Formats: sequence, structure tokens, C-alpha cells
Amino acid sequence: MVYFLKFGASWILPPGIFIICMIFLTFKLFKHSVRLAIFTGILTMCFYLLCTGLVSESLMGRLESVYSPPENVKTLGADSIIMLGGGAINDVPDVDGEGAICSSPASRLLTTFRLYKILGVPILLSGGQVYEDSGQEAVIAARILKTLGVPPDKILTETSSVNTTQNAKFSAEILRENNLKRPVLVTSAFHMRRSVLNFENQDVKVIPYPTDFIVTQNPKFHYTKLRPTAESLFQNTIFMQEILRTFVTRVFGI
Repeated sequence: MVYFLKFGASWILPPGIFIICMIFLTFKLFKHSVRLAIFTGILTMCFYLLCTGLVSESLMGRLESVYSPPENVKTLGADSIIMLGGGAINDVPDVDGEGAICSSPASRLLTTFRLYKILGVPILLSGGQVYEDSGQEAVIAARILKTLGVPPDKILTETSSVNTTQNAKFSAEILRENNLKRPVLVTSAFHMRRSVLNFENQDVKVIPYPTDFIVTQNPKFHYTKLRPTAESLFQNTIFMQEILRTFVTRVFGI
């Protein structure tokens, strides 16, 4: 009953209610223009599929499976850890000050801290203030790590970048300044392929350590994955965004 209620509710809330309206419009158009009705119907079906967990799970799963965390990172000779930022808010209260990082970078930061406990190597936090009303990602993350007990002399910050290309470029400069040559790269699994490519463009060979996984590696079908949700649409948008940005990076190097 719980699953049935969730399935039903998804059709009276966005984006489900919009799909219902588009289906109704498609049937109305058949009276005036069959071609236009067919076109609208195809658009409606495409939009519906992009809103389903069945599609988002499949597409995002392929993206997240490109790299897997090394089984024993301790044996790979890492001399540093790079964590890429992914969003911060500058004026919200936090446990030990003001400003917080968003959910994805928070997951990355947890993995970074756990890796530091294993490796004991310097941490390079990469991420600046993307918008006027957002936070300094690396600065906020550094404050959190210090609260968790990481010594300040083990934390490096790169605070100028506003995208992944700049993350790699400015981080590479800091790595060279500190004679660090074998970094572990921590970022969200869906973001790892593009991130590795950007670091390769800077002649930096990283050890990929994906985290912040969104979908399971062994999905099982359930009929609720056919319900339209904003979350699934968002995940499919992330997938398409990563494909487009990876293409641009490969072709133009930006």
C-alpha cells in the first residue's frame, strides 16, 4: 500500500501532473493536426522517461561505474589527496562557525577525511566562490577538517577555481609548488570521468577515488521506478550535463 500511494501521489505532483496535462493536450491536438499531436506525444514520452528512476538509474549507473575505488589505496604510493568542491553556502550557521558545504561535497569531505586517517598525507581542497552569494568552498571545507582534528599544516587550499577545468589547472600548480606527484582524487562518482580527463590535460596522473554514489551497482526492478519524479529528472540532467561537458573538454580542452 505504501508503494502504491507513492506511485499515485507522483502523478498529482510535479512533474507528474505536467505529464498528465501534456497527454491530455496530445489527445486534443488529434482533432486539429495529427502531425502536431504525434510530435507532442513523442515529446511527452521522452519527458516522462527522463523523469523515471528506471532510466536515471541506468544512465547514472553507467557513468558512476567508469571508476571504482581502489581496494587498498595504501599500497599505491599516494603523496596527497585532492578533494574537488561542489557547492557551498556562505551565510548559514554551522557547528563551529558560519558557512556550510552542500550535500555532495560533504560526502566527498567525509571520504577525504577517512582517507587522510589511512594515508596521513597532505589534503588539497579545491574550490572557490562560484557565485556572489555562495561560499568559499575550500575555506569552509578546511575549517571543518580542522575541527575534525586535521593539522593546519596538512591542509592546502585552492580558492580561485569556479569549474572543474580550473580545479585541475590551479590544483596542478599547487601540487608542483609542493613537489606532490601522486595524488588521490576524491570527487563524486558521476563527476570522476570528467575530472580525471581535466587533470590529464594538466599532465597530472591521479588515483581516482570516486565517492558520493547515487545509484546502486546491482539495481532491481520495482514498479515505483516507473513513476515520474523531480529527483530522477535531476539525475538525468546531471548525466546529460556530464556527457556534454566531457565532450567539450575532450574537443576544446576547457
